[in-house]
Amino acid sequence: METHLADWLKGTPDGIEAESILRSCVHCGFCTATCPTYQLLGDELDGPRGRIYLIKRVVEGVEPTAATQVHLDRCLTCRNCETTCPSGVRYGHLVDIGRRLVDAKVRRPLKERLLRAALREGLTRRGLFGPAMRAGQAVRRLLPAGLRDKVPARRAPGPVPGRSHPRRVLVPAGCVQPSMMPSIDAATVRVLDAIGVQAVAGADSGCCGAIRQHLDDGAGALADARRNIDAWWRHVDSPDGPVVEAILSNASGCGVMLKDYAHLLRDDPAYAEKARRVSALVHDLAEWLPAEIEAAIARGDVSLRRAPAARVAFHPPCTLQHGQQVRGRVERLLAGLGVELQPVAESHLCCGSAGTYSVLQPQLSQQLRARKLVALEAGRPQMLLSANVGCIAHLQAGTGTPVRHWVEWLDEAISPG
Repeated sequence: METHLADWLKGTPDGIEAESILRSCVHCGFCTATCPTYQLLGDELDGPRGRIYLIKRVVEGVEPTAATQVHLDRCLTCRNCETTCPSGVRYGHLVDIGRRLVDAKVRRPLKERLLRAALREGLTRRGLFGPAMRAGQAVRRLLPAGLRDKVPARRAPGPVPGRSHPRRVLVPAGCVQPSMMPSIDAATVRVLDAIGVQAVAGADSGCCGAIRQHLDDGAGALADARRNIDAWWRHVDSPDGPVVEAILSNASGCGVMLKDYAHLLRDDPAYAEKARRVSALVHDLAEWLPAEIEAAIARGDVSLRRAPAARVAFHPPCTLQHGQQVRGRVERLLAGLGVELQPVAESHLCCGSAGTYSVLQPQLSQQLRARKLVALEAGRPQMLLSANVGCIAHLQAGTGTPVRHWVEWLDEAISPG
């Protein structure tokens, strides 16, 4: 797509990247076929091709309006369009640039600004979010339905082994998951321990930066990335002690962000090389663990104890199947362990969680959840499994069927030896 950048954008990192991405788009429209919001709303401007057109106008100097902002806000950033696109358009990076440029020119209403600030600061600070989540869980039954949906019932994490192993991986703690669903992290550590891998965490690390990145705070997202790199660096490059063989993310929304550190910090002379090395080590748990489990079973290091649910349906988060292009590995592992895996129609579509989207766009989010649950529960599974804390909480709020992280299922299903 031919593009003529406005003078004020020429030569800037955003301008250079936006022009490159826009020129790769041939405006074919294949992306609209798999865009969840286009399917719901039927408006060209609420699909990837229309949003690309809006961003093109902005970078060419046309003043954006509040309507422009609304159409970009409605995007889930699910990146389904990237999987569909035959031209390899990097839509996720482009929409981040577009939102940043539009937000700099279009002032949001006060209510929106306050809500976004509350999400940006409240979710990313464990010292704030943790106590608030625990308080909410303590009085969950008394909360209004809309708020109760955002506060999942607490599940006890259980004991965490403290054994050392020659093999070491770093498992980032993140910001939301340790307080909202600590059982996921505990299950991850137990499963890794069972196959002879020690999980370590970087002190002083925190939010991966994705929340700030998608809530008008690119500078804050970069600060989060730098802080994490500093916290993890001694585990990545240390002359005095063992280093980790991988950085494993058990939340796919975080994993896609961690893999993008190299891109986000590419122009930072102090962090570009460190970010490249950190991103190269990042693997989603769904990308790394299945092969390790299969190998451990073959060696006799672990065995199948009992299946907590024999008939399950798996929801692959968008950040896993589209953002990281990781597909089928968890499903193959489950099938190999004897699970009756139910087929799921439209498995490529978003469940509507999308980070803070379920708070900022509740109507669209709930419509997408309802559609997803119809597909997931068509085979009457005993349990729904996924790979991202946001998807799990969002889906659980709409169904009585238990929704768990697949590593929690695995933790209950295997035993050492």
